[in-house]
Amino acid sequence: MFHHVKELQFNVRVSGADPRFAGLLLEQFGGPNGELAAAMQYFVQAFSARQPYPDKYDMLMDIATEELSHLEIVGATITLLLDGVNGELKNAADSNMITNFFSGNMEKEQMIHQALTNPQFLVLSGGGPRLTDSQGTPWSGSYVNANGDLSVDLRSDIAAESRAKLVYEQLMQFTDDPYVKETLGFLMTREVSHFKMFEAALDTIQPNFPPGVLQGDPRYTHIYMNMSNGASVRGPWNQGQGTWENGESWEYVENPKEHVIETQGLVNQPVKGTQRTPEQAKEMGRKLGKQRSEEIKAAIGKGPNQWSSYPQSTPTGPNKVQDR
Repeated sequence: MFHHVKELQFNVRVSGADPRFAGLLLEQFGGPNGELAAAMQYFVQAFSARQPYPDKYDMLMDIATEELSHLEIVGATITLLLDGVNGELKNAADSNMITNFFSGNMEKEQMIHQALTNPQFLVLSGGGPRLTDSQGTPWSGSYVNANGDLSVDLRSDIAAESRAKLVYEQLMQFTDDPYVKETLGFLMTREVSHFKMFEAALDTIQPNFPPGVLQGDPRYTHIYMNMSNGASVRGPWNQGQGTWENGESWEYVENPKEHVIETQGLVNQPVKGTQRTPEQAKEMGRKLGKQRSEEIKAAIGKGPNQWSSYPQSTPTGPNKVQDR
Protein backbone atom coordinates (compact mmCIF):
# COMPACT_ATOMS: atom_id res chain seq x y z
CA MET A 1 0.00 0.00 0.00
CA PHE A 2 1.41 3.37 -0.99
CA HIS A 3 0.70 6.61 0.81
CA HIS A 4 1.62 9.95 -0.75
CA VAL A 5 3.05 12.64 1.51
CA LYS A 6 2.58 16.11 0.05
CA GLU A 7 5.86 17.48 1.42
CA LEU A 8 8.80 16.74 -0.87
CA GLN A 9 11.68 14.72 0.56
CA PHE A 10 13.98 17.61 -0.42
CA ASN A 11 12.80 21.21 -0.77
CA VAL A 12 12.94 22.17 -4.46
CA ARG A 13 13.86 25.77 -5.23
CA VAL A 14 14.95 27.61 -8.37
CA SER A 15 16.31 31.10 -8.94
CA GLY A 16 14.29 31.57 -12.09
CA ALA A 17 12.95 29.97 -15.23
CA ASP A 18 15.32 27.96 -17.43
CA PRO A 19 13.42 26.00 -20.11
CA ARG A 20 16.63 24.77 -21.72
CA PHE A 21 17.90 23.09 -18.56
CA ALA A 22 14.40 21.77 -17.87
CA GLY A 23 14.71 19.89 -21.15
CA LEU A 24 18.06 18.41 -20.14
CA LEU A 25 16.69 17.39 -16.75
CA LEU A 26 14.10 15.19 -18.48
CA GLU A 27 16.96 12.70 -18.74
CA GLN A 28 16.49 11.95 -15.05
CA PHE A 29 12.69 11.90 -15.29
CA GLY A 30 12.03 9.54 -18.19
CA GLY A 31 15.50 8.53 -19.37
CA PRO A 32 17.17 5.09 -19.14
CA ASN A 33 19.22 6.13 -16.10
CA GLY A 34 16.50 8.23 -14.51
CA GLU A 35 14.51 7.98 -11.32
CA LEU A 36 11.48 6.20 -12.79
CA ALA A 37 13.69 3.50 -14.32
CA ALA A 38 15.39 2.97 -10.95
CA ALA A 39 12.10 2.89 -9.03
CA MET A 40 10.57 0.35 -11.41
CA GLN A 41 13.70 -1.80 -11.45
CA TYR A 42 13.90 -2.17 -7.67
CA PHE A 43 10.11 -2.53 -7.40
CA VAL A 44 10.02 -5.41 -9.90
CA GLN A 45 13.08 -7.09 -8.40
CA ALA A 46 11.47 -7.06 -4.96
CA PHE A 47 8.65 -9.44 -5.88
CA SER A 48 10.78 -12.57 -6.27
CA ALA A 49 12.57 -11.75 -3.00
CA ARG A 50 9.39 -11.23 -0.93
CA GLN A 51 9.07 -14.62 0.74
CA PRO A 52 12.49 -16.29 0.46
CA TYR A 53 14.49 -13.16 1.33
CA PRO A 54 12.15 -10.73 3.15
CA ASP A 55 15.06 -8.58 4.36
CA LYS A 56 16.13 -7.88 0.75
CA TYR A 57 12.48 -7.30 -0.20
CA ASP A 58 12.20 -4.66 2.50
CA MET A 59 15.34 -2.90 1.31
CA LEU A 60 14.37 -2.99 -2.37
CA MET A 61 10.89 -1.63 -1.67
CA ASP A 62 12.27 1.12 0.58
CA ILE A 63 14.73 2.26 -2.08
CA ALA A 64 12.17 1.90 -4.89
CA THR A 65 9.79 4.14 -2.94
CA GLU A 66 12.53 6.69 -2.30
CA GLU A 67 13.27 6.72 -6.04
CA LEU A 68 9.64 7.69 -6.62
CA SER A 69 10.24 10.53 -4.17
CA HIS A 70 13.20 11.55 -6.28
CA LEU A 71 11.08 11.35 -9.43
CA GLU A 72 8.71 13.83 -7.78
CA ILE A 73 11.65 16.10 -6.95
CA VAL A 74 12.89 16.03 -10.54
CA GLY A 75 9.38 16.64 -11.89
CA ALA A 76 8.88 19.55 -9.51
CA THR A 77 12.21 21.06 -10.55
CA ILE A 78 11.34 20.78 -14.24
CA THR A 79 7.98 22.43 -13.63
CA LEU A 80 9.50 25.34 -11.70
CA LEU A 81 12.13 25.80 -14.38
CA LEU A 82 9.27 26.18 -16.87
CA ASP A 83 7.54 28.74 -14.66
CA GLY A 84 5.85 31.30 -16.87
CA VAL A 85 6.01 29.24 -20.04
CA ASN A 86 2.75 27.43 -19.33
CA GLY A 87 0.88 30.69 -18.70
CA GLU A 88 2.20 32.28 -21.87
CA LEU A 89 1.30 29.23 -23.94
CA LYS A 90 -2.29 29.54 -22.74
CA ASN A 91 -2.53 33.07 -24.13
CA ALA A 92 -3.03 31.89 -27.70
CA ALA A 93 -4.64 35.19 -28.70
CA ASP A 94 -1.31 36.98 -28.66
CA SER A 95 1.33 35.04 -30.60
CA ASN A 96 4.12 37.33 -29.41
CA MET A 97 3.72 36.51 -25.71
CA ILE A 98 5.86 33.37 -25.75
CA THR A 99 8.68 35.08 -27.61
CA ASN A 100 8.56 38.02 -25.20
CA PHE A 101 9.20 35.59 -22.33
CA PHE A 102 12.85 35.36 -23.38
CA SER A 103 15.16 38.28 -22.74
CA GLY A 104 16.93 38.39 -26.11
CA ASN A 105 17.20 37.04 -29.62
CA MET A 106 19.90 34.55 -28.58
CA GLU A 107 17.63 32.88 -26.01
CA LYS A 108 14.77 32.84 -28.49
CA GLU A 109 16.96 31.15 -31.11
CA GLN A 110 18.10 28.56 -28.59
CA MET A 111 14.49 27.86 -27.65
CA ILE A 112 13.58 27.42 -31.32
CA HIS A 113 16.48 24.97 -31.69
CA GLN A 114 15.22 23.00 -28.69
CA ALA A 115 11.71 22.93 -30.13
CA LEU A 116 13.10 21.49 -33.36
CA THR A 117 15.14 18.78 -31.63
CA ASN A 118 12.43 17.84 -29.11
CA PRO A 119 9.19 19.43 -30.35
CA GLN A 120 6.91 17.49 -28.02
CA PHE A 121 8.45 18.87 -24.84
CA LEU A 122 6.72 22.27 -24.88
CA VAL A 123 4.08 21.69 -27.53
CA LEU A 124 2.50 18.72 -25.72
CA SER A 125 3.58 19.13 -22.11
CA GLY A 126 2.29 22.67 -21.63
CA GLY A 127 4.89 23.46 -19.01
CA GLY A 128 5.32 20.16 -17.15
CA PRO A 129 7.49 17.05 -17.44
CA ARG A 130 6.73 14.17 -19.78
CA LEU A 131 7.89 10.56 -19.55
CA THR A 132 10.67 10.97 -22.08
CA ASP A 133 14.39 11.55 -22.06
CA SER A 134 15.93 14.87 -23.08
CA GLN A 135 15.56 13.98 -26.77
CA GLY A 136 11.87 13.10 -26.55
CA THR A 137 12.32 9.32 -26.57
CA PRO A 138 9.45 7.76 -24.55
CA TRP A 139 10.23 5.87 -21.37
CA SER A 140 10.46 2.11 -21.93
CA GLY A 141 10.13 -0.96 -19.74
CA SER A 142 13.28 -2.24 -21.43
CA TYR A 143 15.21 0.04 -19.07
CA VAL A 144 14.34 -2.32 -16.20
CA ASN A 145 16.72 -5.17 -15.35
CA ALA A 146 15.24 -7.89 -13.14
CA ASN A 147 16.59 -11.44 -13.35
CA GLY A 148 15.12 -13.00 -10.22
CA ASP A 149 18.56 -13.78 -8.78
CA LEU A 150 19.74 -11.37 -6.09
CA SER A 151 23.43 -11.86 -6.90
CA VAL A 152 22.66 -10.63 -10.42
CA ASP A 153 19.99 -8.02 -9.59
CA LEU A 154 22.03 -6.31 -6.89
CA ARG A 155 24.98 -5.97 -9.26
CA SER A 156 22.62 -4.40 -11.81
CA ASP A 157 21.45 -2.02 -9.10
CA ILE A 158 24.99 -1.00 -8.17
CA ALA A 159 25.64 -0.25 -11.84
CA ALA A 160 22.35 1.68 -12.13
CA GLU A 161 23.23 3.90 -9.17
CA SER A 162 26.69 4.50 -10.64
CA ARG A 163 25.27 5.63 -13.98
CA ALA A 164 22.65 7.84 -12.34
CA LYS A 165 25.30 9.54 -10.19
CA LEU A 166 27.37 10.27 -13.27
CA VAL A 167 24.38 11.80 -15.09
CA TYR A 168 23.73 14.12 -12.13
CA GLU A 169 27.41 15.09 -12.08
CA GLN A 170 27.25 16.04 -15.73
CA LEU A 171 23.91 17.83 -15.42
CA MET A 172 25.40 20.06 -12.73
CA GLN A 173 27.81 21.43 -15.32
CA PHE A 174 24.94 22.88 -17.36
CA THR A 175 23.26 25.09 -14.76
CA ASP A 176 24.42 28.11 -12.80
CA ASP A 177 21.37 28.14 -10.54
CA PRO A 178 22.64 27.52 -6.97
CA TYR A 179 19.27 26.18 -5.86
CA VAL A 180 19.11 23.69 -8.72
CA LYS A 181 22.70 22.64 -8.03
CA GLU A 182 21.72 22.05 -4.42
CA THR A 183 18.85 19.78 -5.49
CA LEU A 184 21.02 17.88 -7.95
CA GLY A 185 23.69 17.50 -5.29
CA PHE A 186 21.18 15.91 -2.93
CA LEU A 187 19.94 13.51 -5.60
CA MET A 188 23.50 12.62 -6.62
CA THR A 189 24.46 11.94 -3.00
CA ARG A 190 21.53 9.59 -2.48
CA GLU A 191 22.81 7.55 -5.44
CA VAL A 192 26.02 7.11 -3.45
CA SER A 193 24.02 5.97 -0.41
CA HIS A 194 22.00 3.48 -2.45
CA PHE A 195 25.20 2.13 -4.01
CA LYS A 196 26.53 1.29 -0.54
CA MET A 197 23.20 -0.25 0.51
CA PHE A 198 23.17 -2.58 -2.48
CA GLU A 199 26.85 -3.39 -1.99
CA ALA A 200 26.27 -4.31 1.66
CA ALA A 201 23.23 -6.43 0.75
CA LEU A 202 25.21 -8.31 -1.90
CA ASP A 203 27.92 -9.03 0.67
CA THR A 204 25.37 -10.81 2.90
CA ILE A 205 24.76 -13.35 0.13
CA GLN A 206 27.53 -15.91 0.31
CA PRO A 207 28.77 -17.22 -1.95
CA ASN A 208 27.77 -14.57 -4.50
CA PHE A 209 30.43 -15.23 -7.14
CA PRO A 210 30.00 -16.20 -9.85
CA PRO A 211 26.48 -14.73 -10.23
CA GLY A 212 23.77 -17.39 -10.22
CA VAL A 213 24.49 -20.89 -8.92
CA LEU A 214 26.48 -22.74 -11.60
CA GLN A 215 30.24 -22.49 -11.24
CA GLY A 216 32.60 -21.68 -14.09
CA ASP A 217 34.65 -24.44 -15.71
CA PRO A 218 38.10 -24.11 -14.05
CA ARG A 219 39.79 -24.95 -17.36
CA TYR A 220 38.71 -21.55 -18.64
CA THR A 221 37.98 -19.29 -15.66
CA HIS A 222 41.56 -18.20 -15.00
CA ILE A 223 42.71 -17.68 -18.61
CA TYR A 224 43.49 -14.20 -19.91
CA MET A 225 43.98 -14.06 -23.67
CA ASN A 226 46.12 -11.36 -25.23
CA MET A 227 43.72 -10.49 -28.08
CA SER A 228 45.58 -7.48 -29.49
CA ASN A 229 48.96 -6.95 -31.12
CA GLY A 230 51.66 -4.49 -30.16
CA ALA A 231 52.84 -3.80 -26.64
CA SER A 232 51.21 -6.03 -24.03
CA VAL A 233 49.71 -4.43 -20.95
CA ARG A 234 49.82 -6.32 -17.68
CA GLY A 235 47.91 -5.64 -14.50
CA PRO A 236 45.89 -7.31 -11.72
CA TRP A 237 43.28 -8.23 -14.34
CA ASN A 238 45.70 -10.58 -16.14
CA GLN A 239 48.62 -11.41 -13.87
CA GLY A 240 49.21 -12.60 -10.35
CA GLN A 241 46.40 -13.42 -7.94
CA GLY A 242 44.23 -10.47 -8.92
CA THR A 243 40.89 -10.81 -7.13
CA TRP A 244 41.03 -14.60 -7.05
CA GLU A 245 41.25 -16.50 -3.78
CA ASN A 246 44.56 -17.28 -2.12
CA GLY A 247 46.54 -19.86 -4.09
CA GLU A 248 44.87 -18.94 -7.38
CA SER A 249 46.18 -16.74 -10.18
CA TRP A 250 45.72 -15.64 -13.78
CA GLU A 251 47.09 -17.72 -16.66
CA TYR A 252 48.30 -15.32 -19.36
CA VAL A 253 48.11 -16.59 -22.94
CA GLU A 254 50.49 -14.51 -25.05
CA ASN A 255 49.53 -16.01 -28.41
CA PRO A 256 45.86 -17.08 -28.40
CA LYS A 257 45.92 -18.34 -31.99
CA GLU A 258 48.72 -20.82 -31.33
CA HIS A 259 47.19 -21.79 -28.01
CA VAL A 260 43.80 -22.56 -29.58
CA ILE A 261 45.46 -24.75 -32.23
CA GLU A 262 47.60 -26.57 -29.65
CA THR A 263 44.62 -27.35 -27.42
CA GLN A 264 42.30 -28.37 -30.27
CA GLY A 265 40.03 -25.41 -29.81
CA LEU A 266 40.53 -25.40 -26.00
CA VAL A 267 39.01 -28.87 -25.76
CA ASN A 268 42.28 -30.14 -24.31
CA GLN A 269 42.88 -27.05 -22.18
CA PRO A 270 44.39 -28.11 -18.84
CA VAL A 271 43.34 -26.56 -15.53
CA LYS A 272 45.76 -23.76 -14.63
CA GLY A 273 45.69 -21.05 -12.00
CA THR A 274 43.48 -23.04 -9.62
CA GLN A 275 43.42 -26.43 -7.92
CA ARG A 276 39.70 -26.86 -8.51
CA THR A 277 38.73 -29.59 -10.95
CA PRO A 278 35.79 -29.51 -13.40
CA GLU A 279 34.13 -32.23 -11.33
CA GLN A 280 34.46 -30.18 -8.14
CA ALA A 281 33.01 -27.14 -9.90
CA LYS A 282 29.99 -29.15 -11.06
CA GLU A 283 29.47 -30.51 -7.56
CA MET A 284 29.64 -27.00 -6.07
CA GLY A 285 27.03 -25.86 -8.59
CA ARG A 286 24.74 -28.74 -7.64
CA LYS A 287 25.13 -28.02 -3.91
CA LEU A 288 24.53 -24.31 -4.28
CA GLY A 289 21.53 -24.86 -6.56
CA LYS A 290 20.03 -27.24 -4.02
CA GLN A 291 20.72 -24.81 -1.18
CA ARG A 292 19.03 -21.88 -2.93
CA SER A 293 16.11 -24.08 -3.97
CA GLU A 294 15.58 -25.29 -0.41
CA GLU A 295 15.73 -21.70 0.89
CA ILE A 296 12.89 -20.70 -1.42
CA LYS A 297 10.81 -23.83 -0.80
CA ALA A 298 11.18 -23.52 2.96
CA ALA A 299 10.03 -19.91 2.88
CA ILE A 300 7.00 -20.56 0.69
CA GLY A 301 5.82 -23.84 2.17
CA LYS A 302 2.95 -25.92 0.79
CA GLY A 303 -0.71 -25.34 0.23
CA PRO A 304 -2.54 -22.00 0.09
CA ASN A 305 -0.26 -19.02 0.45
CA GLN A 306 -0.65 -15.32 1.15
CA TRP A 307 1.53 -12.24 0.79
CA SER A 308 0.92 -10.27 3.99
CA SER A 309 -0.39 -10.47 7.50
CA TYR A 310 -2.53 -7.72 9.05
CA PRO A 311 -0.82 -5.97 10.66
CA GLN A 312 2.52 -6.91 9.11
CA SER A 313 4.43 -7.13 12.41
CA THR A 314 7.48 -9.01 11.07
CA PRO A 315 9.39 -8.78 7.77
CA THR A 316 8.46 -12.36 6.97
CA GLY A 317 5.07 -12.85 5.37
CA PRO A 318 2.77 -15.63 6.54
CA ASN A 319 2.60 -18.87 4.58
CA LYS A 320 -0.81 -20.01 5.69
CA VAL A 321 -4.01 -18.41 4.44
CA GLN A 322 -6.06 -17.28 7.41
CA ASP A 323 -9.71 -18.35 7.56
CA ARG A 324 -12.33 -15.65 7.87
